[in-house]
Amino acid sequence: MTSELILAIDQGTTNTKALLVDASGRVLHQASVPNIVTYPQPGWAEQSATALVDGVKTVIAEVVAKAVEANIAGIGISNQRESILVWDAATGEPIGPVVIWQCRRSAPKCDALRAAGHAETIEAKTGLALDPLFPAAKIAWLLDNTPGARARAEAGELRVGTVDSWLLWNLTGGQTHATDHSNASRTQLFNTETLTWDADLCALFGVPQNMLAAVKSSDTNFGLTAEGTTALPAGTPILAMIGDSHAALFGHGVRTPGTVKATYGTGTSLMALTPSRVRSTHGISSTIAWSQKGQVQHALEGNISVSGQTAAFTAELLGLADAAALSALAETVPDSNGVSFVPALVGLGAPYWRADARGTITGMSLGTKPAHLARAALEAIAFQVADVYSAMEADMGSPLGELRADGGASRNPVVMQFQSDILGRPVAAAAAPEVSALGAAALAFSSIGISMPGVPAAGHFTPAMDADTSKKHRQRWQSAVTQTLATQNQQNSGGTP
Repeated sequence: MTSELILAIDQGTTNTKALLVDASGRVLHQASVPNIVTYPQPGWAEQSATALVDGVKTVIAEVVAKAVEANIAGIGISNQRESILVWDAATGEPIGPVVIWQCRRSAPKCDALRAAGHAETIEAKTGLALDPLFPAAKIAWLLDNTPGARARAEAGELRVGTVDSWLLWNLTGGQTHATDHSNASRTQLFNTETLTWDADLCALFGVPQNMLAAVKSSDTNFGLTAEGTTALPAGTPILAMIGDSHAALFGHGVRTPGTVKATYGTGTSLMALTPSRVRSTHGISSTIAWSQKGQVQHALEGNISVSGQTAAFTAELLGLADAAALSALAETVPDSNGVSFVPALVGLGAPYWRADARGTITGMSLGTKPAHLARAALEAIAFQVADVYSAMEADMGSPLGELRADGGASRNPVVMQFQSDILGRPVAAAAAPEVSALGAAALAFSSIGISMPGVPAAGHFTPAMDADTSKKHRQRWQSAVTQTLATQNQQNSGGTP
């Protein structure tokens, strides 16, 4: 067994983590710091760019302090996707916040492009539905709402990037502005057929191409750490960069089509490899999973905007300490007693793509108790995953099998069992909680010719609910979603619900 180690950085929405991993996938040391998300206006969500970098430096320092004389061969980075920022090319100073993936401030730009008839062209080139989730319209917003930014961008004075690019820029002391195929494919500016930044898309969104990062294979040596940027020695190579959801799929050890994984985080991402580029007709995104040695692997993905965050939100709403307390309350009742909670708190993502939708609770009666709402909140996580799974299955044209699960909710047996019940499929929950970070480590190891095994499953759940009961649950959920969208349609038209 090699003695070389990889330092995996997982820069997520809620936390930034660093793990020191050996080639067997064993985590030797780790550290984590929380990240702050602010909501300056309804539908807006942002983070501090400098705070994200500071968090990365902190967790690296903690791990390095624990691992004296460790043979760290390099760094692998997984990152929250679709979050975007703009910075000064000369000073490296951000000109505004990180506009994160949940933010809906760019909805008017998307609406204007849709009204002008551009949605089909955008989706055909990128595989992504026109939605504020994706960065392109957010970049336009930053340039148009930051004094002088558009003129400076056109003059070549600014750089733009997803969080991986921002971390790379800082780790290399401003020497490297690059990204990988997985992150580029999520920007809505990258043509996933030609594998290039698309001039027509840049023109549509109003993004100068000179701001954009070089796009490289996910397992590229992206650059070397600069002196004084972190606690690591100068010259430590950054061996891999990959979006966090893609890294989770890689971390599960999935290398061929047929298996679906769901990463349950603030939102949830379902992803399945495809033999080639597939255009979805059921509200799912076509994306690039990763690239190795220049060879691109395509995938289908469904993004749910609010998933695990549903539990935290509902816990606060009910005056409970945390999501664990919510789960304990939910377990005191056998079901939700007909209550459905559609957590469209920042809109509905796949397969509905309704940025304007807002959360609803339906089916309440005088018999409704707080425990029923708690149960409905947990069920909502599984229902949304089932919607995306079904749409993905329709796009694939053949039945899909086991669901590989990771992330916070994958450690909740109530959610996982209900997930298996309504899918009618086995669910395998990962043994390790940090599958995205381990995927980044595995990709970094692969770049230096070392094969790291996939994360094994610890929890196995099989359907225990009869088909008729499962069908009734799905129908109740679909009725609640229909009511949610109908209510929003009435509000949009000026009517009274």
